[in-house]
Amino acid sequence: MGREKVLMPGNEAIAQAALDAGCRFYAGYPITPQNEIIAYMALHMPLAGGVFIQSESELAAINMVLGASACGVRAMTSSSSPGISLMQEGISYLAGAQLPAVIVNIMRAGPGLGNIWPAQSDYFQAVKGGGHGDYHCMVIAPSTVQEAYDWTIKAFGLADKYRLPVIILGDGMLGQMMEPLFVAHDGDKRITNHEPRITKSWAATGCKGRPANVVKSFRLQMGDLEQLNEELQEKYSRIKAKEQIAQGLFLDDADIILVAYGTMARMAKDAVNALRDQGLKAGLLRPISLWPFPVDILKQITKKPIKILVVEMSYGQMVEDVKLAVNGRVEVDFLGRSGGGILSPEEITAKAKGLLENE
Repeated sequence: MGREKVLMPGNEAIAQAALDAGCRFYAGYPITPQNEIIAYMALHMPLAGGVFIQSESELAAINMVLGASACGVRAMTSSSSPGISLMQEGISYLAGAQLPAVIVNIMRAGPGLGNIWPAQSDYFQAVKGGGHGDYHCMVIAPSTVQEAYDWTIKAFGLADKYRLPVIILGDGMLGQMMEPLFVAHDGDKRITNHEPRITKSWAATGCKGRPANVVKSFRLQMGDLEQLNEELQEKYSRIKAKEQIAQGLFLDDADIILVAYGTMARMAKDAVNALRDQGLKAGLLRPISLWPFPVDILKQITKKPIKILVVEMSYGQMVEDVKLAVNGRVEVDFLGRSGGGILSPEEITAKAKGLLENE
């Protein structure tokens, strides 16, 4: 197996990664700025021997994914902010039935219909459950087109490993930008890392020769639902212990650490380099897993007196998880912008420099 370098927008990279990961069912409904995913799947999923459906709504799409997943098929859907809101009931059902699925949210600005520009204002929706009940999805936030490809492949493995929905949380900028990336290939044939139908002992694949499997989230008998919730919480505890993922830059000697994810981490990295050029000791912590949030590394780096600046394309969402992780040990400041506006490296640099000068 080799690696082929290609030029792709983020949305198409996500779609190709899903195919390379063995996804063989996709259902979705068009919405900007993620339409390239559904268009790519419409063309390429049938060629891979899978099923593509342009559903009549986002509600239909997520429930079709539920049905395909219940049959043991690797399944995915994608949408953008308002469409993901419509999927929340089905996402809760997936979590309650302990079904793996990959859900891509290429965020746009809100609230309401908002506009088609990038934002990060769906953070609460993604990491705090979003639908009804005590559940979590794993949430992964890539910041480059290469990461969008790589983490989409990994997301299918995580979904199967823990039997839960995994959300790829991007935004309109990441989805639309084009960057060179390496994709898996073998000669002229794309590599699929997994067979389209993976043997899953719990799947509803027909019970001839074995006891019947029942896939459901409905638990009516007294105590059954509480037992399920206890099982889910034990699983979430294991995920928190094993799957916290983050990337750091200049953390060892930093006087101020910028915390940012996705597109904003790209801007924050430029700001950190600019501050370093001015002789100021700045660092960057980029959460890749937004749930589970990388609490442990924040606890470690805030054992010494530093400043934290959280940078988001929102008016303050991830900053709450940062404050919970820091637990008052150091000062946490915030810089945010939303509605389609993107903070520039210069704005971030000025804010961070001001915090250091006001000590």
